[in-house]
Amino acid sequence: MNELITTLIVDDELQSRLLIRKLLSDFFPETICHEAGDVETAFVKIRKNNPDLIFLDVQMNGETGFDLLDKLSSIPFGIIFTTAYSEFAVKAFRYSAIDYLVKPIDSEEFKIAFTKALQQKHLNPSHTSRFDFLQQHIKTPNTIPDKITVPTVEGFLFISVNDIFYCHAVNNYTEFHLDGNRKILSSYTLGYYTELLQSHNFFKVHRSYLINLHHIKMYKRGEGGIVVMNNGEQIEISRSNKEAFLKLFKG
Repeated sequence: MNELITTLIVDDELQSRLLIRKLLSDFFPETICHEAGDVETAFVKIRKNNPDLIFLDVQMNGETGFDLLDKLSSIPFGIIFTTAYSEFAVKAFRYSAIDYLVKPIDSEEFKIAFTKALQQKHLNPSHTSRFDFLQQHIKTPNTIPDKITVPTVEGFLFISVNDIFYCHAVNNYTEFHLDGNRKILSSYTLGYYTELLQSHNFFKVHRSYLINLHHIKMYKRGEGGIVVMNNGEQIEISRSNKEAFLKLFKG
């Protein structure tokens, strides 16, 4: 990292702020670091210091990180949420494609999230819709969203899960094949989407293919077999996944 990066740590727990400050010092020493222990102080420091990236606690003494975002007319900086939430709520971050760190913070995850957040900051300066999407699903953590947020080179797209026919791994990227012969290339891996979509009736038939079971037209027998999708495309099933796939359709 060659350029100076200005950060703001917003957390009501002193130990959490000290830990993030230490991680920044250890891994990104060029960083200029500011702190705030509550929403009002954070709001003032944002206006004064124009941070490039904010580490934002979700819950702070009766306030939330969303209370801070509601005070802002625009969000021209990257955000990494810090949370001690359950797995259900963590999934809300994944559906929204928003960076987060689970407390206690792991140093390797911290480095990855910091780098990714700075890269994505330049994709779409206005993150409001994604934060609204995130807040909605944090409030109802046991529900499964019918849309996901997909990061692309141009920005972020909201995609209906039902519109996805299948996902194809392209190196470290994922190519979505949607209805209407649309294709979208995401900067996230197929493994990421496999974890996210498996509760939506998706199945990984091959190391490179994750399919929507709702869009299967037929199965052709073979060594592993072939799935024919509703759009006519044919996808090979690996031998190792054949048995698990066929079990899905046994009564």
